[in-house]
Amino acid sequence: GNRSSKTFKPKKNIPEGSHQYELLKHAEATLGSGNLRQAVVLPEGEDLNEWIAVNTVDFFNQINMLYGTITEFCTEISCSVMSAGPRADILKRALKQTLKKPSFTCSSVLIIYLFIFLLFLLCFATAVRGVPFPKNFMSVAKTILKRLFRVYAHIYHQHFDSVMQLQEEAHLNTSFKHFIFFVQEFNLIDRRELAPLQDLIEKLGSKDR
Repeated sequence: GNRSSKTFKPKKNIPEGSHQYELLKHAEATLGSGNLRQAVVLPEGEDLNEWIAVNTVDFFNQINMLYGTITEFCTEISCSVMSAGPRADILKRALKQTLKKPSFTCSSVLIIYLFIFLLFLLCFATAVRGVPFPKNFMSVAKTILKRLFRVYAHIYHQHFDSVMQLQEEAHLNTSFKHFIFFVQEFNLIDRRELAPLQDLIEKLGSKDR
């Protein structure tokens, strides 16, 4: 079957004809140039909150699709405890903060809950055209992006062999590189939170200096 159909939730689409839709098209066109650092820069004259909202939705759709391709490998047996490497069980810790008494340890279940939580946040964070962004929008966006990073970290640490078997490593690396350049451009994730993939981040960034 089609692996990409195994995502937990459908893509969150930005309404066609809206200003956010035009921003998304601008982002896609810039990405097509191959210059990821330039692609994350705020377009001249645009609102920062709107730019962050559009890109956050896009990153959510990307990671939703990427994780959907490896769900069959992320099971109670393969991932009995959520892990993103030896430095920390970050995803498990993140959901302990989100849910008062989690009664599960399987990483696939944790990620399902994570995606549900993110969907609620995305619905709140993405302003409808003409409606002002909430005052705490930037804080919400940072929370979303921090949790999306933890899914990238889990895929790299626990499932990269499966990603390679599916020949999706180039897609994953490009998506993650774009994500990292974006959060670095606007200082959206604390450097300490990026520690589980710091070596990879430095390697990806060095190629663009």
